[in-house]
Amino acid sequence: MGVAAITTLGMGTGKRTETGTGGGTAKAASGSARRGAGTAGRARTREGLPERRSELPGPAKRPLPAGLPREWYESHNRRLKAMRLAVALLDTGVYHPANASNRRIRTTAERIGIRPPSDTTCRMVRSLIHYDD
Repeated sequence: MGVAAITTLGMGTGKRTETGTGGGTAKAASGSARRGAGTAGRARTREGLPERRSELPGPAKRPLPAGLPREWYESHNRRLKAMRLAVALLDTGVYHPANASNRRIRTTAERIGIRPPSDTTCRMVRSLIHYDD
């Protein structure tokens, strides 16, 4: 069993013990104890504190197809979402932009199973439901 496997077995339990066993096998526990032997003093002083997590910034942005800048894809997806919402509102009988409040648009989004739109997307939905007399 390699070092990466031992490290993986000790992770994920969320519990910190003095011996360093994370619920793995005896071989993994002995490997964890050896790894943590130099930090045993620090582990005892941090015993009452919550476990330190890595400082990661929010969810990572997924890679997009090459060719166009990210802003183009974001605005394109916003337009697609606004179109889906506008069609759903028209299907429910909302034919005038004045009747399409942010609350009604967000309720419709929940009903059709998409995430609640931002104020900008709500404005875009109202502009798509253009009413001519």
